[in-house]
Amino acid sequence: MRFCEMREKEVVNICTGKQLGCVVDLELDTCSGKIESIIVPGPGKFCGFFGTDCEYVIPYSCVKKIGPDAVLVEIKEEKFLQKY
Repeated sequence: MRFCEMREKEVVNICTGKQLGCVVDLELDTCSGKIESIIVPGPGKFCGFFGTDCEYVIPYSCVKKIGPDAVLVEIKEEKFLQKY
């Protein structure tokens, strides 16, 4: 899967059913090239504008399924919300 395909997918928390937003960036392991985490804008963000200066940094181990139009994750949102 290419990054541009991943950016088109909506991230949904299966614990709450809440849509978190779309993937805006990935953290990669430079040695192996594997995805370490996906980054999603924090609450209230719209295309990187408006809202708070926080983002969800979700470890790839929390990704439960990647479907044709959504990425299902299982997280406690407050635990993965980080300021940048």
